[in-house]
Amino acid sequence: MGFARACSVALVGVEGVVVEVQADLEPGVAAFTLVGLPDKSLVESRDRVRAAVVNSGAEWPQKKLTVGLSPASVPKSGSGFDLAVACAVLGAAERIDPAMIADVVMIGELGLDGRVRPVRGVLPAVLAAAEAGYEQVVVPEQTAGEAALVPGISVLGVRSLRQLIAVLCDEPVPEEPADGQGRPDAMLAGLMIPGTGLGTGLAPAAARGDGHRPDLADVAGQLRPRQALEVAAAGGHHLLLSGPPGAGKTMLAERLSAVLPPLTRQESLEVTAVHSVAGILPPGEPLVSRAPYCAPHHSATMQSLVGGGNGIPRPGAVSLAHRGVLFLDEAPEFSGKALDALRQPLESGHVVVARAAGVVRLPARFLMVLAANPCPCGRHTLTGAGCECPPSAVRRYQARLSGPLLDRVDLRVEVEPVDRADLLGQGGRGESTEVVAARVRDARARAAERLAGTPWTTNSEVPGHELRTRLLVAPGALAAAERDLERGMLTARGLDRVLRVAWTVADLRAADRPNASDVAVALELRTGIQRGVPMGAGER
Repeated sequence: MGFARACSVALVGVEGVVVEVQADLEPGVAAFTLVGLPDKSLVESRDRVRAAVVNSGAEWPQKKLTVGLSPASVPKSGSGFDLAVACAVLGAAERIDPAMIADVVMIGELGLDGRVRPVRGVLPAVLAAAEAGYEQVVVPEQTAGEAALVPGISVLGVRSLRQLIAVLCDEPVPEEPADGQGRPDAMLAGLMIPGTGLGTGLAPAAARGDGHRPDLADVAGQLRPRQALEVAAAGGHHLLLSGPPGAGKTMLAERLSAVLPPLTRQESLEVTAVHSVAGILPPGEPLVSRAPYCAPHHSATMQSLVGGGNGIPRPGAVSLAHRGVLFLDEAPEFSGKALDALRQPLESGHVVVARAAGVVRLPARFLMVLAANPCPCGRHTLTGAGCECPPSAVRRYQARLSGPLLDRVDLRVEVEPVDRADLLGQGGRGESTEVVAARVRDARARAAERLAGTPWTTNSEVPGHELRTRLLVAPGALAAAERDLERGMLTARGLDRVLRVAWTVADLRAADRPNASDVAVALELRTGIQRGVPMGAGER
């Protein structure tokens, strides 16, 4: 009787569980049994592994073969177990020394000719292996760069099963010919889910073609919305842009991700892990270093926004926008069920999706931007534009954004139509993205220094209790906000959010703490009621 074991990783959401792949050979009629709660794609690995082993020049054992995936209670899915299954079988057949593979984590799909094909989710899988104490992993050659992002772990990238057998047996490693040049690499197809290209709203429209990145200087006029955009980026505050069609709401939202600071190392790993599992990580770019941008269509379902699907839930738009921008254009056109599902991730920074196959916790700390028209035809606020929507229709349309959802939005700005002077450039170009981004980085650095030693890094994450007890504003600065709270114009959550915005406004003007003017700016941005204060949040 022969026995051997190798290791692989089962992904549950964006978290991994190390799975021990055990192979047992016994005398009897030749058969291949796979146990351990596999799904359909994993059951089919029996035929893939057998063909790959034979075509790699190794002998397939003609005995009763049982392969077990432990722990058996964890659902396993995908083809990433093929490499571990093949090595466990060869170890049980004594083609490979079982001791060489006992503590090696192997991730990869096998082709029928023995080539090792890349799979999605390599980064979270290697992170799970490192957290479990493993020091060696074997991955497909195309994803070796992604796996190498995890510190303290040795990565071996292989192109075929023949190469892996040679390395484990200390034999000369055969050369594998590369595919023909001048055509897309077919081996990279396993990394991308069909339909998740640039056309799905995962990048600003102007950044998809010739490499031109959207710049804030392209926006004509719109001084107040630009300043609100700066405050949103500096503090991580959610933003509502309302106004008639063609005023520039989408242009402003598409330029927000470029204003955000570059991701830190830890944030880059979090975002890369989510994108790797979702199958939208661009080949050749193993690490996402810029804030992501996700703009789903208004016909999106609740499952596509927060996560879901058959079996184990997959990341939705809120997770794809983690540490970046989630832009909901034509927000009132989204279903009420889908919009209200955003309430929990807006508060907690993560989303918990419960399905029959299991409960998954997905990261979802994003900056939400809503764009809305004032009425179904969009001309309600325009003078002499001929809006024919009855008042009841206008009320119904505006009520599609529920009160509890809007209560979680810190900044609400009216985007007015652009006049001729601004549109033709007679008023001069506005500040560029580079200039605004520099101020945002300085403001975030001040916030991070103030919040050092706490689990928070931006003003939008600070709990209300800390704002009212430890991070105190100037004496008397809250008088106007307290009056609004007594009149019912602010909720308790709204008061906390006003305080957060006030701290961001103070950071942008390099002040030690907010004063009455900063609180007035925050109140004006939240309620839309003019407070008689200038909106020069970025002025020094």
